[in-house]
Amino acid sequence: MLEWEAWTVFRASSSAFRLEPAFIPASPVWATLYPEAMRVYIGCGGYSNDDWTAPGLIYEGVKKDGYLDAYARHFDAVELNSSFYAIPGLKAFEGMARKSGGRTRFAVKLNKAFTHDRAPTDADYDRMLQSPEPLRDAGLMGPYLAQFPYSFHRTADNRKYLLALSERFAGHELAVELRHGSWDRPEVREGMGEFGLIWVSPDYPPVGGMPEPQVHVTGDVGYLRLHGRNEGSWWEGKSAAERHDYLYNRAEMDEWAEKIALVAEDLSEIYIFFENTTKGHALKNIPMLREALNARGVPVQTPDAGDDGRLL
Repeated sequence: MLEWEAWTVFRASSSAFRLEPAFIPASPVWATLYPEAMRVYIGCGGYSNDDWTAPGLIYEGVKKDGYLDAYARHFDAVELNSSFYAIPGLKAFEGMARKSGGRTRFAVKLNKAFTHDRAPTDADYDRMLQSPEPLRDAGLMGPYLAQFPYSFHRTADNRKYLLALSERFAGHELAVELRHGSWDRPEVREGMGEFGLIWVSPDYPPVGGMPEPQVHVTGDVGYLRLHGRNEGSWWEGKSAAERHDYLYNRAEMDEWAEKIALVAEDLSEIYIFFENTTKGHALKNIPMLREALNARGVPVQTPDAGDDGRLL
């Protein structure tokens, strides 16, 4: 039996089926001939960080309702975290499109009903799919992000659930972060490619039992989440802020730039999000990665901060 056949799942509405041998579609010719055409989007996990008001950081002197405008002057992508707790309505997304000035792509995190409770209603699906329409209309919609917890192991039931999720989000880019190491297998990524899912390439602390820090490609869109390497707080930390309290050094950023450069020919675009937003660490690491990528022939656009040149 072919390795990837382990991704065999069951449709809720039909009998069992087995994936047939197939190849992941090749990269577009233009991407192979012109790898510089890969568009790199870099940003942070969330933008509502009050500790970024510290002297020298991007929100210094900025009122809370001006955070997104200030953020968009420095970064061309943001991972929306608030949708994990409550799905914003149309008006809220309209406000985001307006406040960002059309400068920032939004990766929208799925509500916890989809990833942690795993009991979304039809109303949840409708709201999750329809509410970001203002972002789509403005050309600012990036992938959806499904962030599954470590407790989501690779079981038959969970593979079945993941397939059902992919079917409901068909026609939309869906990046999937699978934190348990049981998913970190080539046949899983091949199966994800077949169903149009984006594998989230993570950087976690080296605590064991989690996917390795490699860039994997399942289609023409890449997605990275850099969580930092705070071993002492990853399991024991009382908050996300504690777990992500880590500043990457230049050698670590060079390491990731090398990995990204190796897949540049395979991608049309890549989203890179720094989750280590505590104490403004991400704000300091992003310029390091931009510099490292540019040095390796992967051009990265740096938004014009206008009159606000703080930090970046």
